[in-house]
Amino acid sequence: MNKILKYILLTAGVVICLAYAVFGAYSGISTGKEQVCSNIEVNIQDFNNRQLITNTEIARLLETEGLNPIGKTMKRIKTKSIEDAIEKHPMVRKAECFKTPVGEITVSIEQRIPVLRVVGYENYYVDDQRKPMPVSQNFAAYVPVISGRVTQKMATGVLFDFADYINKDPFWSNQIMQININDKLKVELVPRVGDHMVMMGDLSRYKQKLEKLKMLYLYGLNEIGWNQYKTIDLQFRDQVVCTKK
Repeated sequence: MNKILKYILLTAGVVICLAYAVFGAYSGISTGKEQVCSNIEVNIQDFNNRQLITNTEIARLLETEGLNPIGKTMKRIKTKSIEDAIEKHPMVRKAECFKTPVGEITVSIEQRIPVLRVVGYENYYVDDQRKPMPVSQNFAAYVPVISGRVTQKMATGVLFDFADYINKDPFWSNQIMQININDKLKVELVPRVGDHMVMMGDLSRYKQKLEKLKMLYLYGLNEIGWNQYKTIDLQFRDQVVCTKK
């Protein structure tokens, strides 16, 4: 009799445990579907270095598109729609959106990276993938500025390579303030230090030309002064031609 009772009690216990587990799982699923989003957290990568877009803009964009998730049930929120809407913003390269177990939406945003800025007839950045992008209303990127007769083909081609080289070199990124394309489509450099114009001509052998200029700066102008010349011409292969004021 005791064995039968024990068997009955054991069986009943197993059934109760299984029923409770099934109920708990069903209840959790149901609760998850009905759970209301209480917050959206937006993380903009590398925001301290460049602020091309802000959390306020993201919130305004989602509100305009009818995609603000706050107050909606988690079941109704389409994370892919949020990603697609954010990625249409011209300052955004990639957006990832996901739901959290506590009823929040998290969005991670990767900004585009400006390499150069074109000013003058047109005003835009070119990013690190050689694609034009508009100028941000929030932030001015510290990149080489190119003025004059600049076409997008030039800005995304040979000028991109030149500007990228300057950007990555600590000496030249601090020394060259502006790149100008004159009416003859020749390249001129405006330095931050010194009252002169550097004549590059075309951009063939630009690394060698800049190396000659660097030697002149370090071992010439540092000795005689930075305001002696009107122009410094690097177009000749074996010499640097300086024109006095």
